[in-house]
Amino acid sequence: MSLRITLLGTGTFALPPFRALLESTEHEVVGACTQPDRTGRGHHRHVNQVKVLAEEFNIPVFQPERVNTIESLGALRELQADVFVVAAYGQILKPEFLAIPRLGAFNLHGSLLPRHRGAAPVQYAIWKGDEQTGVTMFQIEPALDSGPMVGKIETNIQPLETSGELMLRLADLSAELTLSVVHQLDLATAVFEPQDVSQVTLAPKIRKEDGNIDWTQTAVQVECQVRAMQPWPKAVTWLHSAGRKPIRCILPQVEVGAESSACRSGRIALEDGNLVVSCGSGHVNVLKIQPEGKAAMEARDFANGYGLSDAAHFGGAT
Repeated sequence: MSLRITLLGTGTFALPPFRALLESTEHEVVGACTQPDRTGRGHHRHVNQVKVLAEEFNIPVFQPERVNTIESLGALRELQADVFVVAAYGQILKPEFLAIPRLGAFNLHGSLLPRHRGAAPVQYAIWKGDEQTGVTMFQIEPALDSGPMVGKIETNIQPLETSGELMLRLADLSAELTLSVVHQLDLATAVFEPQDVSQVTLAPKIRKEDGNIDWTQTAVQVECQVRAMQPWPKAVTWLHSAGRKPIRCILPQVEVGAESSACRSGRIALEDGNLVVSCGSGHVNVLKIQPEGKAAMEARDFANGYGLSDAAHFGGAT
């Protein structure tokens, strides 16, 4: 038999699984629900890619400001969906919403649950130094990311991978997972696995200040933070050099360096042309740097042109 499916999501993470369902010949997508169009800086309207994708396939699109209102729930009921597939939708889903589809509502989450429940699982997997992550599909319950799991795909985090790059890979993997789970739901063969609450970790929404580098961390922790904060909010520090005002700098790329003599955290040294920074344990080599108001550049080019003092160091704004 064919299932009637309603899609709910916003952003690039939702696109591959939604496209896979829209292109599937086994099931029928009867509607798409996504966030309202937003206007950004300069009054430019952001293109809602989920809306564009749905319109490409002539699927009805709903963009309620709040999905749990009586009007929104009524519109969703009229679609008579068997399953809701949710990916990065960005709204709390109440019991009245979850009761609408015959087989339930299922969410795609960018981690191996129960690790990294919350809004930023991809960033936290890198930030916390995980070697492996993946995507999990679970049945939505009122509590945050707590429902039984119906499928997972695992993948290794690559050594230089940023959050933005990993997000795209997980989105592609979620397409395969979604088709598999929906097929199992159709055949009534899906296995519902409870989450182990003793293994829960949280991944709350990333804040701008999370990008500020604490140089008392280990070199490995700093390197993980730099990758985790790409593409937003980016890893940030302030360059302090004698006789000059502190300069806010974005560090797009660093690498863990070889061990050398211990210095205070944040102290900068030039070694064989490399910009080497001491951490709480170990050192990192800054490969690229973006001083405020300038384009990103090779760190060694910046160091050669700027003229760092002997006491130069990275640290907070003051």
